[in-house]
Amino acid sequence: MAQIPSETESIPRGLRVLVVDDEKNIRRTLTVCLEDIGCEVVAAPSAEMALAAVTQRPFDLAFVDLKIGEASGLDLLPKLLAENPNLAAVVLTAYATFDTAVEAIKRGAADYLPKPCTPDQIRHLVAKLTERKATLGRLAELDQQLKLAVPETVLETRSPKMQSALDVVGRAAATDVAVLLRGESGTGKGVLARTLHAQSRRRTQPFVVVNCPTLSENLLTSELFGHAKGAFTGAVRDQPGRVEAAEGGTLFLDEIAEITPGLQAKLLRFLQEKQFERLGETRTRKADVRVVAATNRDLDADVKSGHFREDLLFRLNVIEIHVPALRDRPEDLVILAQRFLAFFARSVGRPTPELSKATEEVLLSYAWPGNVRELRNAMERALILWPAQVIEPQALPERMQPHKGTEPNLGGDFTLEEIERRHVMSVLARTATLDDAARVLGIDSSTLWRKRKKYEGG
Repeated sequence: MAQIPSETESIPRGLRVLVVDDEKNIRRTLTVCLEDIGCEVVAAPSAEMALAAVTQRPFDLAFVDLKIGEASGLDLLPKLLAENPNLAAVVLTAYATFDTAVEAIKRGAADYLPKPCTPDQIRHLVAKLTERKATLGRLAELDQQLKLAVPETVLETRSPKMQSALDVVGRAAATDVAVLLRGESGTGKGVLARTLHAQSRRRTQPFVVVNCPTLSENLLTSELFGHAKGAFTGAVRDQPGRVEAAEGGTLFLDEIAEITPGLQAKLLRFLQEKQFERLGETRTRKADVRVVAATNRDLDADVKSGHFREDLLFRLNVIEIHVPALRDRPEDLVILAQRFLAFFARSVGRPTPELSKATEEVLLSYAWPGNVRELRNAMERALILWPAQVIEPQALPERMQPHKGTEPNLGGDFTLEEIERRHVMSVLARTATLDDAARVLGIDSSTLWRKRKKYEGG
């Protein structure tokens, strides 16, 4: 039977730790404890020596006494962080009060520890801080990968409708209120959410994404709020959630309409009180997080049908932004297509091809039920499959090609699936919302959502 790793085993070897305390016994005790768990320790008896140490080498963690002789540990913190921005600093104090803790966090501390402290407390804190740094590092790496993988061309617009949406994003960024982005699938709601974060005062803090429809209620609750060891099968240790990972930053909840009533209640409480509990835990925690949500559904209709809480909708749409469909932005279509071609051409080291006039006409006449995402995929496909430097209509997916006398018709030589696909995508193209299209087709919106996902890739 495999053993569950201990807390000490989860701490990476070779962590560089700075200990700043004017008491020799405290420095010695901390040094011995930290070296026992594999840390490399530099001990400094004064603020001056601590500053000299961080200018010579980077550190992962620092334990800083509140009073270092005549100097203040709180005053030292910003100086250490200015030299070593990725440092996780812990304030040590024999006079632990709520006000002291708040002030330490304001000055940049990651945590604080009352003195005297035990080796177990030190090991636990080191494990917690290294796990937090690892989580933030993974998020930063994913964020960088996303920036390299997704051309941010949706923000360059000549469309009055899109410009209006961007103007609201700019005004909303100056506040901390919840924002709800509404629009069809593929219109760029995620890009606007990231833009809002980048323009806000939280831009230096994490931007964390949760795709709501992908997990069951328990797993999504754990993903959002974290879980305690033993909360469910496979929960072998305490695990913070995305809310804690987003501390100080922005939490983006994509496809918010898909969450269950039980999770809706938990999310409402978090929006109201900024409080939550990890799954399987009774301890109440707090987080300073700005929430941005997105949906491609008619939430007002979902409220009327009882599928979505009205009070949660009110909390989410303090500011509401409607993202226009690509068919409503004809001014941008050809420009976006050309920029996508340029992006993918750079990625394969090929000169950027041009669009023929005939291809531009096809692009402008197509309904784009998949919006910007569908255009992106079409341009990537064209660049890969079309060898010439001028992209002709034949390079586009078959569904976009102009068909003369080959449209599916009743009694013709067409499969039922092709007739359904054309009909479904045509209805989606001419209706304002998914629910409107579902009513025309006589099916429920969740069934239509699945069909659209299938046919957009066809």
